[in-house]
Amino acid sequence: MEHSQDSRGGQSSRFREDFAALVNQLAGEWRNAAPGSVELRDVLIEHLGTEPDELPTIGEDVPAHRLTDIDIALSAVADADPDAKLVGVRSMQRHHSSLQDLVSDQPGMSSPVGAVEYANLPTGPDSERAVVAFGVRLFRYRGQPVAVLQRAANPQYGSMSARVEVVAADRELVAALLAEIRALAVERSVLRGQVVSLTANEYGPSAGGVTFVARPDIPADRVILPEGTLDRIHRHVLSLATVKAQLQAAGQHLKRGVLLYGPPGTGKTHTVRHLIGSTPDTTVLLLTGSSLGFIGEAAAIARAHQPAMVVLEDVDLIAMDRHFDAHGPKPLLFELLDAMDGLDTDADVVFLLTTNRVDLLEQALAQRPGRVDLAVEVPLPDRDARAQLVRLYAGELPFSDQAIDRWADQSEGATASFAKEAVRRTVLRAALAGHPPTDDDLLGALADLNSDAERLSRSLMGVGGDDRPSFDPDDPVGFGPEPGLYPGVTFASAAAPTAYSSTLELTFDEPGRAGANADPDPSAGSGPSVEPPEPAERAERAEQSKPVKPSPPADSGEPSAPS
Repeated sequence: MEHSQDSRGGQSSRFREDFAALVNQLAGEWRNAAPGSVELRDVLIEHLGTEPDELPTIGEDVPAHRLTDIDIALSAVADADPDAKLVGVRSMQRHHSSLQDLVSDQPGMSSPVGAVEYANLPTGPDSERAVVAFGVRLFRYRGQPVAVLQRAANPQYGSMSARVEVVAADRELVAALLAEIRALAVERSVLRGQVVSLTANEYGPSAGGVTFVARPDIPADRVILPEGTLDRIHRHVLSLATVKAQLQAAGQHLKRGVLLYGPPGTGKTHTVRHLIGSTPDTTVLLLTGSSLGFIGEAAAIARAHQPAMVVLEDVDLIAMDRHFDAHGPKPLLFELLDAMDGLDTDADVVFLLTTNRVDLLEQALAQRPGRVDLAVEVPLPDRDARAQLVRLYAGELPFSDQAIDRWADQSEGATASFAKEAVRRTVLRAALAGHPPTDDDLLGALADLNSDAERLSRSLMGVGGDDRPSFDPDDPVGFGPEPGLYPGVTFASAAAPTAYSSTLELTFDEPGRAGANADPDPSAGSGPSVEPPEPAERAERAEQSKPVKPSPPADSGEPSAPS
């Protein structure tokens, strides 16, 4: 047995030796196949005046979405030297190698000079820049020669960040160079004054890049809100810029948080788009859905690109994140609150939050006061607002005032989304009938949308809240019934806490409330446990929580609605 193992070990050793010899042979053949090629090492020796591996190399990682800014900054510094050069590298191992590896004189580490690699990266919604993705810049900085390797992130090779590596004889000179590059990258950043959203990195949890978004143009007269509501928002978000100096002189903070809350479809996002369009010089960062997890990166960008606005759509999704501990407000929510509190008070940054479920946020915000300075309700439109919405979406369509008034009378509970869809269906109805839209089409489309057949459609547009499954405060999970089960039935563990409450008086220590120290094992020690109700009990509660349609008075002579 030992003889067999020794035999296999010897074979393995010989294989490694043969394989290494083959690699060296191929490397030699590659060099011989390109007569006259110049090695990167020789180029750096000529430029630096000494062996590059005798000099210190200082590297710095750069977030992938900042590569364009670094390229702009490095180009500005290098171009100050009229004799500056930019060279590429043909080494097949360049993506795995540091600058010191590329200039090593070890066998098999040949790095011939070749073409510079570029990548076209966006600098705006309709513009882009050819950025150095892999290249070495050779120039003089403050009279001394330096070499700078600039490389893009390459996740498939394990490089999650872009990187800059500097070789020079003087460490203090390198530190000064890197400081100037950082400052120029912020000053000339392509993000400044743009509207961007952060995109996920498919290889990890960090932000992988940015998407530039065209700045919307929505005038104030196209924002239908209760009287005075938009003025309140304007004063807090827009007007502050005109009195910034007075506030700072009085020692008042510029950083502010604004929360827009209300039912779905009432115009919160529309209002946000109006605010974004009304601040043309502001850097705006949009976070929604999965990108809500990048609040830390967004806050850092906002801090460096003031004036800035960080928009978090449907921020209640953070509070409902079930990937974390289910016993209290979520770590991501606290990260948001910390980010809002972590900026300097004189930072001209506004955090603009929207939510359909303010009850999920209210307690956490009350426990961490000062993050949100203004909370504004965006309610369901009243009758006059519904008429305004129809006129807004109808544009030049020839509907009479009488028809619009009737539409508003017959659409109680309608949202802005509902009004927009109703006008679209009006035009579709008329087009299919082969005539221009009329009052009859407007009212007919409304009748269609109000029919029982469109019940789900209405619900998806935020209409008919009483028809949708209501939140059951006794549901141990707090997210409604599971698909396929009768109302009120849900799968839950004994450790799951009862749901939220929207009263500010509650504390995180109340038994059965969000944040309670519920113990999944009643025998495990102190702390109240939360037992889920039995299925029959849950079904009974669900039945009791169903909305009851009022019956007509007994003396009306009309039969009661069937149950």
